[in-house]
Amino acid sequence: MSRSTRRGALAAATVALALTAAACSSSDSGSSDNPSASSSGSGSSAFQPQHQGGTLKLIAHAAAGTLDPQVNYTLQYWQLYQSMYDGLLAFKKVGGQQSFTVVPDLAAAMPKVTNGGRTYTFTLRKDITFSNGKALTTDDVVASFQRIFKVSSPTAGTFYNGIVGADACIKKPASCTLSKGVIGDAKSNTVTINLTAADSEFPYKLAVPHASVVPKDSPTKDAGTKPLPSTGAYMAASYDPNRELKLVRNPHFKEWSRQASPQGYPDVIDYTFGQTVESEVTAVENGQADWMFDAPPTDRLGEMGTKYASQTHVNPLTAFWYATLNVNMAPFNNKLARQAINYAVDRAAVVRLYGGTNLASPACTVLPPGFPGHVDSCDYTKGGGSTWKAADLAKAKELVKKSGTAGQEVGIVVQDDDVNKSIGQYLQSLLTQLGYKAKLKPLSPNIQFTYIQNTKNKVQLALTSWYQDYPAASDFLNVLLSCASFHPGSDSSINISGFCDKGIDTKMHTALKTAQTDQKNANQQWGAIDQQVMAESPVVPLINPKLVDFTSKRVGNYQFSKQFYMLVGQLWVK
Repeated sequence: MSRSTRRGALAAATVALALTAAACSSSDSGSSDNPSASSSGSGSSAFQPQHQGGTLKLIAHAAAGTLDPQVNYTLQYWQLYQSMYDGLLAFKKVGGQQSFTVVPDLAAAMPKVTNGGRTYTFTLRKDITFSNGKALTTDDVVASFQRIFKVSSPTAGTFYNGIVGADACIKKPASCTLSKGVIGDAKSNTVTINLTAADSEFPYKLAVPHASVVPKDSPTKDAGTKPLPSTGAYMAASYDPNRELKLVRNPHFKEWSRQASPQGYPDVIDYTFGQTVESEVTAVENGQADWMFDAPPTDRLGEMGTKYASQTHVNPLTAFWYATLNVNMAPFNNKLARQAINYAVDRAAVVRLYGGTNLASPACTVLPPGFPGHVDSCDYTKGGGSTWKAADLAKAKELVKKSGTAGQEVGIVVQDDDVNKSIGQYLQSLLTQLGYKAKLKPLSPNIQFTYIQNTKNKVQLALTSWYQDYPAASDFLNVLLSCASFHPGSDSSINISGFCDKGIDTKMHTALKTAQTDQKNANQQWGAIDQQVMAESPVVPLINPKLVDFTSKRVGNYQFSKQFYMLVGQLWVK
């Protein structure tokens, strides 16, 4: 699932071993191949009212920007949206492999799919009410799909561009109607979505927060810090990005599906910002906070890996941390310079900075290991091969010399937490070795992710990360590196490198079409596309991470969704 970054490290090797051994929820591996899966199968356990109540206290160094679910693209808030907003469909709110299963949410059942896979018809549930007291109608659903384009949602051009009329909405967002693409019928209580072509991943795209249904009178611009009414178990009572986000129970919520939109346990979820990571660790250890978002500092790892091991949860992720190289600005408008950085980076060093080999491994490709389409391949390792072995600094220096870019200035934009800054400092040192004049630019996590997307900020190199939206290769390659994801001058341009290769783009479209009838063949095509992208080097894959959740002693019912990670609203604090 997408999103900017996630706190990462928790250990040097010995501590990481202790954490891994003590982990409460190392998830199983694999991925779903069927986004249209029915709602049958195991779901979450029944609600246990004896655990209802109390205040869940979350802490982070910084907020994650806008609270608008159709605009925000960070894991930090996508976790929260699972208990706040709903779409026509949802990923099952359970732990483990079943969390990749798509189930009906605001829709009463999975859609009726006709017209060769191009028409989806949904019947809405009855008696669902927004947190402002207004009843959910088909008009709200239609307006919400229009709003995806009107607010220039980051995935408007990649997830929802297949809706009939989307091309006109992308060109002129303000006048978007989707009149033939999304049609509501109040009398039958149905919504019909027409696509220009069959899309095997469309159910996935309807189950992520950018497809949340909000009231039809919601502003047609980014709502920013003003919360939009929600349909889920919680609503935002207040939001100050400099201080606190407070969620309270939605007084109009009644659980209609335990699988899609379960009742929450805490009465209040209090998320405070502005603390140091040192104070975050202390707060969780002392029971003053229940969970911390950021990476703990190295001087606290020993105690956490031993004294508090039972409160530490380690889970493998389908994600990667990477450096973006701006292909439209010097020096990285030169392919040789981009390839030089890929050869030069010591990924083992980045693994150590992240927290050790038990919490990360070197990455060579965009698609993570174990993910659909991944192929073991590593062009940029000393001697070549299928996996990364060592950096080739001599080769890198040779390429820099050939490129004629030595001596140029390079700005490196990172988040200002300890882990991101340390990796940024390493990259700065490396670029200096290669002959560049490198400067580190740390920014608050609250603004860094949107800052690095906007071409007006002239970002040459940025450190960021990507966590799957859903288990499909296109969610990495098409979303991050297609021409449709590059929007100059916008804060919602997720193709941060500005990479647009018409030939590769055509192959992406072919793979998407192939997936409609032959997923195995499509995955093979995506694997080849991954290698072609790496030959052009618009990004530098660094590591594939694991995730650590550190919770207080009083927290119970910890569940790790492979799709959206810790299920915040399902934690017990009473």
